[in-house]
Amino acid sequence: MILEVEDLVVSYGPIEALHGISFSVEEGEIVTLIGANGAGKSTTLRAISGLVRPRGGRVVFRGRDITRVRAHEIVRMGIGHVPEGRRVFANLTVLENLEMGAFTAPAGSFEQGLKRVFERFPRLRERQHQVAGTLSGGEQQMLAMGRALMARPQLLLLDEPSMGLSPILVQEIFEIIKEINNQGTTVLLVEQNAFMALSIAHRAYVLETGRIAISGRAADLQQDPRVRAAYLGDVGPAGEAAV
Repeated sequence: MILEVEDLVVSYGPIEALHGISFSVEEGEIVTLIGANGAGKSTTLRAISGLVRPRGGRVVFRGRDITRVRAHEIVRMGIGHVPEGRRVFANLTVLENLEMGAFTAPAGSFEQGLKRVFERFPRLRERQHQVAGTLSGGEQQMLAMGRALMARPQLLLLDEPSMGLSPILVQEIFEIIKEINNQGTTVLLVEQNAFMALSIAHRAYVLETGRIAISGRAADLQQDPRVRAAYLGDVGPAGEAAV
């Protein structure tokens, strides 16, 4: 087991965002958290990566309780986080953003990491001297993912990677996520595009107002009438809900 979340409670002031959720991620899996806006998906990732402090429960990574570990130390331990909205350093170049991602990587590993990122994202190689704020949304998403991969994470947390992207770019990003996983990185994916998330994940959890309502194999949840009614709608051949 690479990650165990046990009875996690997170509050923002008097408002409790997570009400004691528990789930696990096995080595080599893609696990997805799906749910509506405000369900607690992003909060869950932020608690795992140390960006918010839980009020209760535990986060255990490779057998070690990391609930109170500082965020930069969690990165050093092997957890990378690609936040919602990309959050690239807009005034820095692509290359400088990738250098920031390698801040916690082992000494002497930068060139090798850069080579891997450029092989996976050829457009970043082409634009390595371009200011990140001038990239397209899809290119910024690739940069955010590449920056996280520069730290050589064992577990990659992805928060809404398809947000704001065209259908063609969404397909491309999800193919890249599968490739990253196939090459040995475990992935915990938060995604509102439930169809795409369930199509690549091994297992899934449905969050509803801070609680896990449904869990199981992703393939099973694709056929679950509750999930289909709430999150998949009338799914057409291209994976888009009919309107």
